[in-house]
Amino acid sequence: MNIWFRRFAFVGLAATVIDIGAAVLLMQIGLPTVIADVIALSLAAMLARRLHEKITLLNDPHARWIRNIKVFVSVVVIAACIDLIILISLDPDESWMACFTAKLTAVLGAAIARGISYRFVLFREFRNQQMKPNAENFVDKTTRVSLIIPAFEEADRITKTLSTVNSDLRCSLQKSDDLEVIVVDDGSEDSTSEIAKQAGADIVIRLEENKGKGAAIRAGVQEANGSVVAFTDADLAYNPRQVLKLVTLVESGYDMVVGSRQHIETKNLVRAGRFREIGGRLINIATSGLLLGYYRDTQCGLKAFKSQVAKSLFAAGTLDGFSFDVELFHLAERWDLSLMEVPVEVENSQRSSVSAFRDGAFLLLDLVRIRQRARRGAYPESGIASISSSSQ
Repeated sequence: MNIWFRRFAFVGLAATVIDIGAAVLLMQIGLPTVIADVIALSLAAMLARRLHEKITLLNDPHARWIRNIKVFVSVVVIAACIDLIILISLDPDESWMACFTAKLTAVLGAAIARGISYRFVLFREFRNQQMKPNAENFVDKTTRVSLIIPAFEEADRITKTLSTVNSDLRCSLQKSDDLEVIVVDDGSEDSTSEIAKQAGADIVIRLEENKGKGAAIRAGVQEANGSVVAFTDADLAYNPRQVLKLVTLVESGYDMVVGSRQHIETKNLVRAGRFREIGGRLINIATSGLLLGYYRDTQCGLKAFKSQVAKSLFAAGTLDGFSFDVELFHLAERWDLSLMEVPVEVENSQRSSVSAFRDGAFLLLDLVRIRQRARRGAYPESGIASISSSSQ
């Protein structure tokens, strides 16, 4: 059994024993049900907070609700109210068995309410923090935007892709050298990299073997010279003009700006297949078990970052495949980075290397890996300051 799970189970069991034991004992010695329950709940909450803070959730960003007394108390009060309502409605007689059964039922009901409350309160609290832009970590460079395009077996359309980027994005910028286009050939067996050079990409990187989208973008980020680093897919499901909107928001102070296909204002010019849409929604539900904020769409292929933030996030990232985006969100939460979700116009390509079943299964496994690394403290608390200072 996982040591973290054993610790969490121990803390939960200890708090439950204190809660039920104290409530039953106090009711047995004659205290009114409400007073006995309030005392028991208070003792259990204080014990749980102390043990979780010192043992279970140490070095884990999910411990923010433990360190934030306002959030913790809010959730405790909500769960306590449910506990009291159930216990009073059951109106147990004076026997210890009746008191025990009623209190156990109340604890189970409160546990469900607590889980829902943690999610709701955490979401509001954390997203409010993320929505505040800041002026830190932004370095003004000669090149305004570095756009990274990961490509695998794209020899037949990389020329059109780069032509569209030049006509729709480069022409929208004030100066032609405001844009740096980086194509990363993810181990293609065709002539993707050679054609990309001929088509005018500023930098072409070729990986010797196919490692995955995360690895390709990481390689591009390492070579990026822009103040803002963005990436989009080679099929241009998102018109390059949309990059400028994300860039402007990053320049206004957001560390990370991400497109969302589930945003209420998003326009689907060509819809994805029904199976892919359902798979995408299931992926978002799965990621909600790992991430504090309930993001509408972690896998959108259009994202932008402050340069130093991008370099730090990808340097700390460990996943090369489809799940690398989720790891970026996790690190952004761990490092208290500001993040904005924006609507996009998407024209889904029927030619996609993403398999809803295969990649969904790998993503679930990667979610477990990310969570395990987080609990072990394997991720740096923050790498932005050190990278930023070393690049000055």
